[in-house]
Amino acid sequence: MSTATAIRAYRGPAVFSIGLRPFYLFSALWSAIIAPLWIHAFLGGGPIGLDWHVHEMLFGYAGGIIVGFLLTAVPNWTGRMPVVGWPLVLLFGLWVAGRAAMLTVALNADVAAMAWPVIVDCLFLVAVAGVVWREVLAGRNWRNLPVAMIVTVLALANIGFHLETGAGGVDNLSTRLGLSVVSLLIALIGGRVTPSFTRNWQLKRGGPLPAVAGRFDTMTLIATAAGLAAWSFAPVHPATGVALLLAGVLNLIRLARWRGGATLAEPLVLILHLGYLWLASGLVLLGLSVMVPAHVLPSVGVHALTAGAIGVMTLAIMTRSSRGHTGRPLTAGKADILIYGLINAAALTRVIGGLMPAAYHPLLIVSVGLWSAAFLAFVISYGPILLTPRLGRG
Repeated sequence: MSTATAIRAYRGPAVFSIGLRPFYLFSALWSAIIAPLWIHAFLGGGPIGLDWHVHEMLFGYAGGIIVGFLLTAVPNWTGRMPVVGWPLVLLFGLWVAGRAAMLTVALNADVAAMAWPVIVDCLFLVAVAGVVWREVLAGRNWRNLPVAMIVTVLALANIGFHLETGAGGVDNLSTRLGLSVVSLLIALIGGRVTPSFTRNWQLKRGGPLPAVAGRFDTMTLIATAAGLAAWSFAPVHPATGVALLLAGVLNLIRLARWRGGATLAEPLVLILHLGYLWLASGLVLLGLSVMVPAHVLPSVGVHALTAGAIGVMTLAIMTRSSRGHTGRPLTAGKADILIYGLINAAALTRVIGGLMPAAYHPLLIVSVGLWSAAFLAFVISYGPILLTPRLGRG
């Protein structure tokens, strides 16, 4: 039985028929909720702090989307059976329990000193790393060993987040390491799907084709991994700035080789290029923040990677794969264009806010509003699709 056949043979609740359904939908809803929760606390002195905001955006939201994608993609890579039904319910339950535990910690200082919230939160990514390793090894899918390693490092970074003490935010190694592996995953997976989907779209129209993957792509990935590793362990060393700047420039060249300018007619393809552009730009800005910190604050590069690369690329993947795996046409509708506009505006506003200290608070509020609107638009437009059976099933 093929992966696609196994998914179609499932007869339980549609939302647990494939990994992307529960994780995309509820991670998007969580993202739409936690951003205004944090900004309310930030401006009004509420109990929710920066560390909670960072953790839930990085390990909660982004972690959920990554898992939804991998639970859907890994079976296609390995030819093994997908995680559906009760096993998927259990994994999703671990994610929900982690979010509840972290919110409880944020709202109750007494609970923060207890061990059980940490254990509950860490179980999810550890379990997912185990699943990915099992599938990759059992399927002898050696090409995707880096993916299994990245998910493992993400799980370890999450554990480190709870154990590490310090100033918080990206001043902590665990946070930098978590952001680095998510960014590297975007470079790795985004570097596969963006030219692949672009090629498929252009072949139907006779347009210019993206460059075929080769040594330059491998060199770019190595440079990206090196730059992000240097930033994780030596964030202010001058050599780190050079490594990040080099990685950013190489990724810009890599992106240009994919001929994204020829995809303007199809936003569902174009948005992948924009998401990758945010990654390359974030690396450049992060490198400049190390080299000329008086002119470019570290938060500018960080938010180009988080609000920009993570926000835009996750929604790009979520909309496309949700359409593809539910039998919908692979073309953007009005709701998709709205989502893409909102998330890019949110990222741009957030980055500009870091460059304009006098307007920081107003732009921060606007950015959070745009961010939440983008994810609420996804929930509203894709919720019915993700909760109901695939079109033409059976």
